Amino acid sequence: MYAVIKTGGKQYKVSAGDLLKVEKLDGAVGDSIELNEVLMVGGEEVKIGTPLLPNAKVTAQIVEQGKDKKILVFKSKRRKNYRKKYGHRQPLTRLKITNIEA
Repeated sequence: MYAVIKTGGKQYKVSAGDLLKVEKLDGAVGDSIELNEVLMVGGEEVKIGTPLLPNAKVTAQIVEQGKDKKILVFKSKRRKNYRKKYGHRQPLTRLKITNIEA
């Protein structure tokens, strides 16, 4: 059984036991959270929401709270001697999907 969920403005196809990197969610390591924005549940019978499925949820456990790899941002303007370099590390949460309920 698999599900398509929406979190952090993105959509993910998940099944039980998957590890997933998503935008930062509130909670400590080891906490269990419910993701209620389920767009589709598949398996033997496919259910598609309009846009969400009522009474469907995905349960996940927080494995890690951390940051992603650094992205370098470099700005320059030609012939003006303007150069600016900085980095950005996006905060993220690593989840382990434990259960899918349709």
